[in-house]
Amino acid sequence: MTDFTLTNARIVLETEVIQGTLRVEGGKIADVSTGGSSVPGAVDVAGDLIIPGLIELHTDNLERHIEPRPKVDWPHKAAIIAHDAELASVGITTVFDAMRVGSIIRAGDAGGYAKYARSLSRELMMLRNQNALKISHFLHLRAEVCSETLEAEMAEFGPEDRIGLVSLMDHTPGQRQFRDISKLKDYVQKKRGMSDTQFEEHVSHLLELRDTYGARHEEVAVAEANRYGAVLASHDDTTADHVEVSRQHGVRVAEFPTTVEAAQACKLHGIAVMMGAPNLIRGGSHSGNVAAHDLAERGLLDVVSSDYVPSALMSSAILLADLWDDIPRAIATVTTNPANAVGLMDRGRIAEGLHADLVRIARIEGTPVIRGVWSHGRQVG
Repeated sequence: MTDFTLTNARIVLETEVIQGTLRVEGGKIADVSTGGSSVPGAVDVAGDLIIPGLIELHTDNLERHIEPRPKVDWPHKAAIIAHDAELASVGITTVFDAMRVGSIIRAGDAGGYAKYARSLSRELMMLRNQNALKISHFLHLRAEVCSETLEAEMAEFGPEDRIGLVSLMDHTPGQRQFRDISKLKDYVQKKRGMSDTQFEEHVSHLLELRDTYGARHEEVAVAEANRYGAVLASHDDTTADHVEVSRQHGVRVAEFPTTVEAAQACKLHGIAVMMGAPNLIRGGSHSGNVAAHDLAERGLLDVVSSDYVPSALMSSAILLADLWDDIPRAIATVTTNPANAVGLMDRGRIAEGLHADLVRIARIEGTPVIRGVWSHGRQVG
């Protein structure tokens, strides 16, 4: 069903919440008005919130589905379909699926990882073209500059691949996300079962890779993003100098800046600041970096990403609505702002002519409960 009417709704617009009626025709929003409706078949939503479908710019969720445990390679088509259904169920109607490009292939390196993005992206687009997916999918290439194969892997993609976002990833130990190397050690030893000796060898290899390839790979990633027509994102900026380099590259989104200093510099240069919903909900970063809540209170938070917990995206928006006492501003962090950051002007707001990507929400004892999800007017959750 792509033609329907929702009435007796609290409709979240860009700057206000109205009590009214929303009509959808042909998968697009046809009309938004105050007051009720007597149209036959109109659905009375009993005062529930109607918001735009959530837009997710950075999620590792697909990787979790294709490798549910270390060294377990799950059938990819089944994993993609399950991932898509999970996102639809939590109100996400547009996703930029993060896939790593740049691999470490040295024999015997316990921290190595193989190439996968090109083949996985083809499977994803095939399922999309066969109408097997519920929501809209774009690609987000995570360009690992601290790797051996980045240049060759990025060369395999082109403008036809729906790459909406390219992020510059530099996970060299001792800086950015892992300034505290003990945090990196905890993370990789738990994930990959490394011994202390293996971890030390892994760190040494990463430092060697950064010295050998880092500058070249950063240059290549920026050039390839431009060739694809993708938006460029930085990752884990820590200092004002990091942000200045990002500005020179043409970065439009800063993923997870690690300090107030970096977030302030982003704001100065008009770079949208993205933080993780798990950080916001847990009250801090698992890596010991700046808390998203602190940036929100300082007015330095523009976009929220679910990162590794899809359901956290809606919960974080409601948390921000309470923190700011401003529902439209909070909902914008997961709808309008991410859409604007990557140039999607056909969604992210409730307005006539835009895609009918919608979510119906109730709150039970403060917790958001999703009662309906529509993607391009088709109910998917």
